[in-house]
Amino acid sequence: MAHKKNPRRVDENSAIARLSKLKTSPRKLNLVAQMIRNKNVLDAISALKFCEKRIAHDVRKLLDSAIANAENNHGLDIDSLIISEATVGREMIMKRIDIKGRSRRGVIKKPFSNMRIVVSQVGAS
Repeated sequence: MAHKKNPRRVDENSAIARLSKLKTSPRKLNLVAQMIRNKNVLDAISALKFCEKRIAHDVRKLLDSAIANAENNHGLDIDSLIISEATVGREMIMKRIDIKGRSRRGVIKKPFSNMRIVVSQVGAS
């Protein structure tokens, strides 16, 4: 007996890509996410290409994955895609010991993030 098919989590004219365990804080990643929200995908790619933040390269790869999902899995037109959502969330936090003076110690927190990009087709289809 077959299992039921999972329902789609987005509309029929949308596609998702997710990335987890990005080695940066959510606060820094959200600066890059704000840059591309509600933009055309071609404008967002060019903005990420010239962004000086280190994490912009990983966000660009995630955006390329979302575009590929839209084209190959859902048959959407690339030229009419916009980024409807770019959400950032917290992942795990690695804690490391930092030795201080006089036999004391501190904690270094190394945060990780996750990101979700939803692209949607607008215009005539």
